[in-house]
Amino acid sequence: MASRSYDGVLLGMGNPLLDISAVVDEAFLAKYDELGSKGNTEYIAGGATQNSIRVAQWMLQIPGATSFMGCIGKDKFGEEMKNNAQAAGVNVHYYEDANAPTGTCAVCVVGGERSLVANLSAANCYKSEHLKRPENWTLVEKAKYVYIAGFFLTVSPDSIQLVAEHAAATNKVFMMNLSAPFICEFFRDAQEKAFPHVDYIFGNETEARTFAKVHGWETEKVEEIALKISQLPKASGTHKRITVITQGCDPVVVADDGKVKTFPVILLPKEKLVDTNGAGTCYFCIVTLKIH
Repeated sequence: MASRSYDGVLLGMGNPLLDISAVVDEAFLAKYDELGSKGNTEYIAGGATQNSIRVAQWMLQIPGATSFMGCIGKDKFGEEMKNNAQAAGVNVHYYEDANAPTGTCAVCVVGGERSLVANLSAANCYKSEHLKRPENWTLVEKAKYVYIAGFFLTVSPDSIQLVAEHAAATNKVFMMNLSAPFICEFFRDAQEKAFPHVDYIFGNETEARTFAKVHGWETEKVEEIALKISQLPKASGTHKRITVITQGCDPVVVADDGKVKTFPVILLPKEKLVDTNGAGTCYFCIVTLKIH
């Protein structure tokens, strides 16, 4: 059982994908569909937000401190997903769609670098009706921090809005990620609707520059963009928006309260690199647990 102060403290909502991961050689990349037959294949409860929640759960080491909602299928991969997430200590409340298979992502690791092939499938089918059920909405009410990746804007923006408005009304911390340039370009309306409620926004330099371009800001300077994003209107004055932009091995840019700071990245020797899958996820978790 989670201690009272940490019980369900962090809630994530997003697109759950069962990561099917294996270390392969370059020749194997041409036939990734055979990944499941590899002897070293791992099945991991993944997807951008669920990865973040699992890492946060691992760092907290308190069962039940984190919760997650998303959509899976009623199949063997769905069962694998549930078992993996629950074994990690995450309290998962999945919406199970009988008409679509569980979403998957082939993760081929070559020399520490990753190659991903995703099939969203059931992850695209989440409905806000599931969120509104008392046993699921309880997770929202219990949480003090909520994190949703921008990818979920393509699936259930109404669910995002329900949670975002609740967070603003109850002075909770609501966090999102820009996720990808195409989210900023093609899901701008849904993103802009959620943005007034966002207290922490994460992204990388490419996503930040795309966001700026879409909004007509005539600058590609990441520091300026981060500051402008942090100063966009907010629905609640309880928390000032903090913008965190990563730039690979270049310094991280943080805009907060009208000021911009940069933080150098400590380079990891290549021989110590396992793989890059989930690197951004880990960064989000470190920031989140620091503010708690």
